[in-house]
Amino acid sequence: MNPNRRTFLLGAGSAMVAHAASPADQVVLGVIGSGSRGTFVMTVFQKDPAVRVGAICDVYEPNLEQALSTASKTGGGQPKAYRNYKELLADPDVHAVLIATPEHWHAQMVLDALAAGKDIYVEKPLCHSPEEGVKLVAAEKKTRCVVQVGMQRRSYDLYRQGRDVVAAGKLGTVRMVRSWWLNNYLGGGTASKLDGPLDWEQWQGPAPRRPFDANRFRQWRLYSDYGGGIVADQGAHVFDGIHMLMGAGYPVAVNASAGKPHKPGVDQPESVVAIAEYAEDFIGVFSVNYAAMQYKSRNDQLNQLDGGLARMDIGREELKVFPKGAEDEPSLATKSERGFGYATDLHVRNFLECVRTRQEPAAPMRIAFEAALVVQMANMSLRQGRRLRWNAAAGRVES
Repeated sequence: MNPNRRTFLLGAGSAMVAHAASPADQVVLGVIGSGSRGTFVMTVFQKDPAVRVGAICDVYEPNLEQALSTASKTGGGQPKAYRNYKELLADPDVHAVLIATPEHWHAQMVLDALAAGKDIYVEKPLCHSPEEGVKLVAAEKKTRCVVQVGMQRRSYDLYRQGRDVVAAGKLGTVRMVRSWWLNNYLGGGTASKLDGPLDWEQWQGPAPRRPFDANRFRQWRLYSDYGGGIVADQGAHVFDGIHMLMGAGYPVAVNASAGKPHKPGVDQPESVVAIAEYAEDFIGVFSVNYAAMQYKSRNDQLNQLDGGLARMDIGREELKVFPKGAEDEPSLATKSERGFGYATDLHVRNFLECVRTRQEPAAPMRIAFEAALVVQMANMSLRQGRRLRWNAAAGRVES
């Protein structure tokens, strides 16, 4: 590969060149998991003319067919179709992989991709348990592969500005961060059938064996066998944002409370409060309620950093600072230049730049595990009914 040519293409930013890269210049991407999120992120990769989607793997035939059709519309030919991810990883033409499968598959697929020498962009949460996270962080130290986890706030201009505000001391000492996310997913009923063939055995993978259930496939995030519920799905983003803004690392302890599940068939609650304690001498409080009214996406999530000199509110699109003694009018009010949707573009671009330079990306595995661990401990706290501590030296959760 010509490094100068590739540097130009990958660094082109929003002003993408119109012609396609030559085969020697391309980054060939393999997609593992081509549901709605995986296919969307794939199209973000395709905005870069130095990227060609060379292979797609899925065990649900309608998703595979749709993604193959979507990928081929951008040019670069028809990607290879795989129905077993290990066969895709063995493809010597694939340089990097996008892993967008259900959460319970992330850890094993990442480990297998590292063993195959592929660079990796994996969706959040990074893993399904603390034990998996410890293994992944250890594996990261032994590899030269680039691994980016889909915590796009790490690349988002608004959060980078917010981090600078906190670091400059404009808020004073912050002892608490309050965050919430509101939505409603209680409607829609229970899925009873699928639109095409599914390899149920492969899909279950490392999870406990269950009889086929279309609802488990459609709403896997809400079953503890495959995901951590809405507190993990959204909380991984929120706690990573808190960590970024506050310059924090692993939690010291986590406690959580929740209501019961009200969506038929699932075992994860929709209303949860998680509280994390940090060695940096503050607490992060996250309240998620997916039994609330639905808001416009720009208004459904907010973080409030309560400092001794000022409070900073930062959501999806806006950042405001309210000083002590004059809290009715913000002393700083700014909006993201391109909006929250563009954060994924920035995050993918950061990954591709690191594929080129071999630098560390914005959200490597150890950072992603810090956020995943908080929500995993929150779920463990719900099951055990007590506050739990993280023993960083031993790499385990303790009561």
